[in-house]
Amino acid sequence: MKKMSIFLAERCSKLRAGICVALMFSMFTVYVQPGFAITPPAPKTNAQLLGGLLATNRLIIRDTHGLLGLNLTCLLFGCKVIEGIGDPNNQLYVVQVPNALSLLVIVTQLLSGGGITNVEPDQAVTAQGASVSTAPDYLYDHAPVSYYGATVWHGYVAQTPNQIIRTAQTQSSFGVAGANVTVAMIDTGVDTSNAVLKSHLVYGYDFTRNQTGGNEMADVTQSTMGVVDQSTMGVVDGSGEPAQLNQSTMGVVDQSTAGVVDGTPQYADFGHGTMTAGLVHLVAPQAKIMPLKAFGSNGTGYASDVLRAIYYAVNHGAKVISMSFDFTSPSRELATAITYATSRGVICVASAGNDGAQELVYPAALPNVIDVASTDNNNNPSAFSNYGAPPVWLSAPGEGVMTTYPFGTYAVGWGTSFSAPLVSGTVALMAGTNPGISEPGAAQALSHAQPIGMSQYGYGVLDTYQAVQSAKSSASQTVTSTGGGLLGFLF
Repeated sequence: MKKMSIFLAERCSKLRAGICVALMFSMFTVYVQPGFAITPPAPKTNAQLLGGLLATNRLIIRDTHGLLGLNLTCLLFGCKVIEGIGDPNNQLYVVQVPNALSLLVIVTQLLSGGGITNVEPDQAVTAQGASVSTAPDYLYDHAPVSYYGATVWHGYVAQTPNQIIRTAQTQSSFGVAGANVTVAMIDTGVDTSNAVLKSHLVYGYDFTRNQTGGNEMADVTQSTMGVVDQSTMGVVDGSGEPAQLNQSTMGVVDQSTAGVVDGTPQYADFGHGTMTAGLVHLVAPQAKIMPLKAFGSNGTGYASDVLRAIYYAVNHGAKVISMSFDFTSPSRELATAITYATSRGVICVASAGNDGAQELVYPAALPNVIDVASTDNNNNPSAFSNYGAPPVWLSAPGEGVMTTYPFGTYAVGWGTSFSAPLVSGTVALMAGTNPGISEPGAAQALSHAQPIGMSQYGYGVLDTYQAVQSAKSSASQTVTSTGGGLLGFLF
């Protein structure tokens, strides 16, 4: 109790006595986390005040005193703790500030108190997409084929992007398919009833609603469900025709379905998560997929939900985290979350962005993330793809990539969003043959790519065969060097 009095004195030193009396009285009603202890405040760091802070009244705050300390602070300044982020030290929280208060003033005051070491805006994050082109021939190839226990369209397996990265050759030559590896998809969720994907899904989470599951279909209203479901019922047997669904996606649906989605901001990125998950499955068909819904069907979400998803993925057994989105500005807490993931052996993959420029987007530009640019079906760099190596590590097909779509149909997508999951699936293949592989080892294996003669797009175009071969060789060398067989490798 003596320590608590000192702590309160520290927080109240610049306030009137009456406020402090009320604060000390109210402390008995504040939830105290188990194991809470007062520790000396860490050195102050600069808050990210500009370029986003003025546009939101939601803040991400790190307080070394934890929830109790932050609740006490909010009693003083009129803010409200909304939720915890889930970091391992329970120091990171989302805080809402009343619109009437000056954010610049309150952030300055927050940082002047003991315990608070970082404040940044809970910035808007967007899923990525580029503009569609002509529908490729393989989108019309609806012939049913068996693919690792599911019936899929032949075009999905035989498509040019899949041939470029040599998936079939890799799977057959090395006997790998991603078994016992979990890939977390931080995206718009996944259609959990999709016949191709459902048996490979592990339980995820919907951070936009704070509920278990991660089902993308939660964004579809009952009235829309009737229109879309009715119009796509005949699509699965191949009777539908390709139609543009949004800026970056063309799917095999009829025009009434396209009318529901196309041009409707609410559904600007509906299906995005099911599509990215389908590409991981294409490359690593026995890998488990963890749907982590941090974005709505309009393609936007909060930075705090992305952070929560990263910590959730690490703490629930993911080996790979696939991210097809970007932050509008750097985030210290994003970097901290990624570092936490990689320190626990998780490999993070992210898309380079679709501005067609040499620029940094996050998380792709972070040094411990594998940054993926886009190429076309002739291994030429995509005009829309960001470039610059570093941070771009390699490229992968990102134009007219065919994949699963909600309601049991298929679509093709354009954008680095669809390049990244091909790499994520390849990492799952590598982890299947080399369970101890970490981010540096995975990056090194992926550097064995198909050269394209343009260093700004990394080591070249993804080659699953060379990557898995390198990872497998690395695992064998590690076992040999320990001199102790498998036990030596594991430890």
